[in-house]
Amino acid sequence: MAISERVLRYLGSTRNIAGSVLALLGLLAHFLGLAGALWPLVVAALYGVGALLAPPERVRLTISEVETQGLRADLDGLLRRIDGHFPDDVRAAVHALADVIGGVLARAEQLAASPDQLHVVSQTIRRYLPASLEAYANLPRRYALTRRAGRERSAHEELLAQLALLDAQMGKVAEAIHRGDEQALRDQGRFLRDRFGGSDLDLG
Repeated sequence: MAISERVLRYLGSTRNIAGSVLALLGLLAHFLGLAGALWPLVVAALYGVGALLAPPERVRLTISEVETQGLRADLDGLLRRIDGHFPDDVRAAVHALADVIGGVLARAEQLAASPDQLHVVSQTIRRYLPASLEAYANLPRRYALTRRAGRERSAHEELLAQLALLDAQMGKVAEAIHRGDEQALRDQGRFLRDRFGGSDLDLG
């Protein structure tokens, strides 16, 4: 973190505000003739007391919109890199998966409320999906399409199966988010019915 950023963060912190308030009280005492000749020390001491006694800053572990934009940018970059290097069915499966992930990333607030889901989404974008695609891309095309003796499926079929697993997992994350949205809508419906009476839009 840059020094200037640290300074700006401290200037807006609870500690600095509390210290500044007490220091201003010290200055006021000086102007009223109550602080004596040592008023600079009094002001400094009051600032220190305020800074030390102020409650610490709250730790924020939720992701911000900027962070979800970073994940979105990584996903878009991955999509650009697969064009022209993979068969049509693989590209279609990846783009379908990306659509589901994009819908999840659009709900940053809901995603931030579940660290486990956030971890799965982040790892899918930055680790799981790239690893599967990279392993496949390093194979000769003919080798990837050929089913070897003693194996249930070819490398091509294996990649599609892995993409299907990732799609299913992202579908679960999306369902959880949409379920939360639906519950919020039901809660709003109950509030409106209690306040204004019945509604033709009844979700049961």
